[in-house]
Amino acid sequence: MKKLLVIGGVIAGLGLVAVVALTFFLGNAVTAGVNGFAPKLTQTKVTLAGATISPLTGSGTLKGLVVGNPPGWSDGNICSLGKIHLSVQPFSVLGDHIVVNEIDIEAPEFNYETKLVSSNVADLLKNIEAAMGGKKEGAPQAATKDGKPIKFEVKKFRLRNGKVRLGVGAAAGMTLPMPDIELTDLGTKEGGITPDQLVFAVMKNVTGSIVSATTKAVGEIGKTTGAAAAEGAKKTVEGIKNLFGGGKK
Repeated sequence: MKKLLVIGGVIAGLGLVAVVALTFFLGNAVTAGVNGFAPKLTQTKVTLAGATISPLTGSGTLKGLVVGNPPGWSDGNICSLGKIHLSVQPFSVLGDHIVVNEIDIEAPEFNYETKLVSSNVADLLKNIEAAMGGKKEGAPQAATKDGKPIKFEVKKFRLRNGKVRLGVGAAAGMTLPMPDIELTDLGTKEGGITPDQLVFAVMKNVTGSIVSATTKAVGEIGKTTGAAAAEGAKKTVEGIKNLFGGGKK
């Protein structure tokens, strides 16, 4: 009996070590993947400080994700996402079809810069779009070790309590609350989408949230700075909308 207990204890211990080792491996793999893939996709500096993912439950956290500005803008960052909580179907991360049950981003911060006819966010979208489908020479291609393209399916994406620092005319230096974003079934109908397609879909909605926050701020500017400032802000907002196709019907 004692021998069986010892054997059972050893097996349990080995199982625990295996789980810890696999958790460490998955976290390092995700961190290395983001830091290696994302800068090629965005053509900007992108760093992920760390990640932890449980192979048993699929729950995990990404920490310290920072995306730098595209060339031609300030040396600051376009966004800082802090902590990202996610739930992945266990072990799907080891295959070529990664199923994410939920991505939850809480209190992200975005820095919006504009030159009236362009913006740092619009340029970031252009970089991602250029990389989609391998249109750009040297475009990143996420694949497994045996060469199969990696695709994602995200059942629920949420971005909550976001803030955008706006540096446009009379609103320079303002920090505005962003409307929350909730997306469902990204890549479900397609049987999975590539990482660049997923990032592009999310960023389009983020820019829409930024425009909504800016539009709402126009009314506040009008109340505090008069009709002239409000009119100038309205023109600025129209320019912002046009950057993202918001002026099209």
